[in-house]
Amino acid sequence: MKNNRRNCAYIGEMKRRSWLKSITWRLLGILILGSITWLVTHSWEQATVITIIFHTIRLALYYYHERAWDNIEWGRIKIKEKIEQGEGI
Repeated sequence: MKNNRRNCAYIGEMKRRSWLKSITWRLLGILILGSITWLVTHSWEQATVITIIFHTIRLALYYYHERAWDNIEWGRIKIKEKIEQGEGI
């Protein structure tokens, strides 16, 4: 099975993709923080409350951070520049 990603050019990112990335990243963080909090407190109730509050805040912050970076052109390869240089996409 051949990987076709090298033959594609990506321009931006859909909001749904940013949300999905945020959610999957937070799920990993929830598992880690929840485990650490439980190990320290030995209370599922405290671990749950701390983890939910922390990750709800982080989810929103990550989403807006991703969207802000989507508006910054620094560090991106522009298609027009590559075409003018005779490079394929």
